[in-house]
Order: sequence, then structure tokens, then C-alpha cells
Amino acid sequence: MSENDDVARDLAHKARAQKHKQVVDAKIAAATRDKGLLLVLTGNGKGKSSSAFGMVARTLGYGRKAAVFQFIKGAENVGERAFFASHPDVIWEKCGEGFTWETQDRTRDIAAARAGWEKAKAALADPDISLVVLDELTYLVTYRYLSLDEIMPAIEKRPEMQHVVITGRAADEALIAAADTVSAIRDVKHAFRDGVRAQEGIDR
Repeated sequence: MSENDDVARDLAHKARAQKHKQVVDAKIAAATRDKGLLLVLTGNGKGKSSSAFGMVARTLGYGRKAAVFQFIKGAENVGERAFFASHPDVIWEKCGEGFTWETQDRTRDIAAARAGWEKAKAALADPDISLVVLDELTYLVTYRYLSLDEIMPAIEKRPEMQHVVITGRAADEALIAAADTVSAIRDVKHAFRDGVRAQEGIDR
């Protein structure tokens, strides 16, 4: 490739980058509103809860308060709980007793879910809490422990600038429609299917 070819390639790259910057700058300039967001992280892939906990870290980084309610994996000892639960600006509630195949008691599971939801509703009404994570809440709807008619009013009436993150597989279409941001995480490959057990710091 000649020196002239290199120059032409560099000029073309610069032109594309400048055009891209103009588009991005225009979108940034057009985004002028602030509001509390409802985010839904769904899909069969790994990382939904981890993403939500990353937002907890961001919230704390700005000196704000967060609340986390774990509805299914509440019985597990996980690294994020060990780290965040002792933080003075985090409310961390275990609202479940484990997966349904572990408890094998639907009545007990429903009671635990509903008791947890009552605590979550209090956080959703608290203007001092900037972020509320409803971890694996989608399962409560799928399993019919709670209905969207019970859940959505508390979310819709929350303080204006409070953000809410809901995680879990198979998010209801009505929940997706109500959300401001939705991410569907796709399962491509997982070490567990190759006989690797859950690793500390990665899976739990």
C-alpha cells in the first residue's frame, strides 16, 4: 500500500468519525429531560443481576442511597450481598428462601414473596432512596405469587427521580411496555453446562 493510499484511508476515517460525532452530539443535545427510570433486565443469559448491582455501585459513588430486594435467590450467600449489605447507604433484603425446586412449598414461597414485596413498597415510596433493585421480580409474576396489578401502582407512584431496576427471565410484555429501558441478555454459552460449578466472584 502506497503513502497516498494511507493518507486517503486516514482522511476517509476522519470524515466518518466527524460525521458520527455530529450524529452523537445532536442526540446528546436533544436529550434534555431528567426522570426516574424503570429498567428491565431480562433474557436467559447470565449477568442480569450483576448489571443491576453495578448500578448500585454507581449510585453509591454519587453519595446516594440504594435498596435491593432479592426475591428468589434470597437464601444464597453471594458476594455482592457480603459487599453491599454492610454499606450504610444500602438496604439489602432477602425476600426469598431459594429456588422453588429447593423449597418445594408454594404456600411458603408466596408468603415470603409477599412479605418481601411489602418491604419493597416502602422503599418505592421513600424519596431518600435513589435506586431500588427488584431482583428476579419477574418470577413472582410468572409463578403468580404477585400480579402486575399489585406491582405497577407502587412503581408508577414512586418519587419522581427514583430509578427502579427489575431483573429476571421472561419479563411480562406489559412490564416491558411500561419500562424506559429494556435489555434482553442472550445465553450463548455457559460454563455450568460443561460441568463447571458456580465460581465465587463470578457466579456468586
